Amino acid sequence: MKRISWWWVLVASAGAFALAQTPAAKPDASLGAEEIVAKNAEARGGADAWRKVMSMEWVGHVDSPNAPTSNLPFMLTLKRPDLTRFEVTAANQMIVHVFDGREGWKVRPSGNGGPDVRPYTSDEVKFARDAQVIDGPLLDHAAKGIDVALEGTDTVEGRDAYRLSVRLPSGATRHVWVDTQNFLDVKSDHEGRSPSGQPATVEVMYRDFKDVDGVKIPFVIESGPVGTGRKDRLVIDKVTLNPPLDRFAFAKPAWQGRHASVTIGADTSPASGSPVRPVP
Repeated sequence: MKRISWWWVLVASAGAFALAQTPAAKPDASLGAEEIVAKNAEARGGADAWRKVMSMEWVGHVDSPNAPTSNLPFMLTLKRPDLTRFEVTAANQMIVHVFDGREGWKVRPSGNGGPDVRPYTSDEVKFARDAQVIDGPLLDHAAKGIDVALEGTDTVEGRDAYRLSVRLPSGATRHVWVDTQNFLDVKSDHEGRSPSGQPATVEVMYRDFKDVDGVKIPFVIESGPVGTGRKDRLVIDKVTLNPPLDRFAFAKPAWQGRHASVTIGADTSPASGSPVRPVP
């Protein structure tokens, strides 16, 4: 679960706290990358269960030091293979980011009273195409043209985690950390930008996994540039699997209707440090 890696404030969830209290055993040094990937798929509900998920809808709120207010309501809609729509609301206005698999658009307020619709930049399009929005880069990685290698183990918030190197078809390289005991994703990273627009490595933490119709999904996702305290936090209140969707929801926004008008002042585009990727 992108993508869109929004910068979310670092706050320990109850689920993460419970994990931190579990006595840690030594990592199994005999496991290779493929065994870890297989155990990760099993821990998340199984590869077959994830393959049946063709679309997802998340509803929740975002807390961000980069936003004008806290507890911003959002809706994230995802559809295979890489369609995304993100709506976030503040002061009764909304900003929308839409990607149709080839092109993307950002809708913001304008001075003339109507929405300002702008296309994604080339960097934003590349980021959206790399997002692996439904099931992440590990599941069925070979079929997706993704290379996965085991680099070693690290300690992440007091627990051992396998560090996997993930090379995407675009040539981009990322990392995914998998807990050595429960084999759930605990962290990932990608190259993005800081709030000031400078290149930065962005890290994403996955917390509070819950079962949703047989698959495990993190209900708290925290993200921000490495080495800074400006973290954003996305809290999911409800997840719907396979909601009925059509491509209109991911088309270039028009002027009228739920999937058109929108606004807030902050630009939260992937190039300025965000994407949508629910599960690593």
